[in-house]
Amino acid sequence: MESVEYAVIGAGLSGAATAWHLAARGRSVVLFERSTPANDAGSSHGSARIFRYAYPDEFYTGLVQEARAGWDELARLSGKQLISPTGAVDYGSIRQPERLAAVLERRGIEHELLSPAEASLRWPHIAFDTPVLWHPDAGVIDAHESVTAMVDQAVGDGAGLNNNWAVSSITGSKGHYTLTCEDGRSVHAANVIVAAGGWLPEILGSLSLPSAFLSKMPRLEVRQEQAYHFPYMDGADSSTWPTFIHKREAWQAYGLPGGRDAGFRGQKIAEYNGGKILQSAAEQDGQINPANRRRVIEYVEKYLPGLIPEPYAETTCLFTNTPNEDFILDRADNITILSPCSGHGAKFAPLIGLLAADLATGTGAVPDQFRLAAQAEHATSGAF
Repeated sequence: MESVEYAVIGAGLSGAATAWHLAARGRSVVLFERSTPANDAGSSHGSARIFRYAYPDEFYTGLVQEARAGWDELARLSGKQLISPTGAVDYGSIRQPERLAAVLERRGIEHELLSPAEASLRWPHIAFDTPVLWHPDAGVIDAHESVTAMVDQAVGDGAGLNNNWAVSSITGSKGHYTLTCEDGRSVHAANVIVAAGGWLPEILGSLSLPSAFLSKMPRLEVRQEQAYHFPYMDGADSSTWPTFIHKREAWQAYGLPGGRDAGFRGQKIAEYNGGKILQSAAEQDGQINPANRRRVIEYVEKYLPGLIPEPYAETTCLFTNTPNEDFILDRADNITILSPCSGHGAKFAPLIGLLAADLATGTGAVPDQFRLAAQAEHATSGAF
């Protein structure tokens, strides 16, 4: 039976980033992916994820700055443009643009705080209902190309990639694990890194982890989110559209240029956490809820006059949420658990991979905020 030093389960953004960093250090690592890297059934597919610095928590803004160095290195190594610059606007009664501006000021990040009238002059295709934070260094991540770039780097440094390898169980004890595939194949691993996204809830049940460790695991909520592509009005294109986050008391929306996913002719719009709740990713059906579609169309009609309020494409994806929207990054008995999730994890991928490699090899620490003990102690609601 094959034996590996580090087995990484899941070749999405965080799993691919972890394999990249482990392989770059000369570690023996194999990626196990239930389908293929960045496939449509996971959380890391497509060409459009928001990259932004604006967070109400300075902790996360600082991490974005660290992650940017990793993105720049990956772009240099791969020769690909992985983040397209668009800038970002944040507004709405509970988005607190003034608070976001104060965080960016402390971190030395370029930004402007605009009145609704000033913002409307600059972006007449968006209807603003509060002051607006603008920061020009935001952009759009091509998730699929980013995963491909990280997998290519990992494989180039000697990592293995096992596609169509769906893990059904992980048995054994510290340093002696057996990973079994749904088709009966199995391998031994000294260390396991689980970066399975929406499949994490069901995989947790098969892990031989200490009960004290598992008891601190927060409840994971998997949602099948829905997003829609709306065409630009009057022949406009993505060059005039920033990404946006609009948070009001009753409804939260976000949008970004859809890029390749939308044939470069429309804006991707979604209701934040508007999808149905699943027990795990295995329950997803890819079906759009007509009531959700109707709500998003009504939103576009009211707040996005620069779009034709008729979606020409629609899709689903997975959000795996923790109660306070903090990430999980912890380790026990040679098993490392990653869940950089809650709909805002993509932008941190190179940094998450670095931290996970540090944790799995015992060569570095991760922020306490990501450890289970701290999350159990400070289980508060996030606002990202």
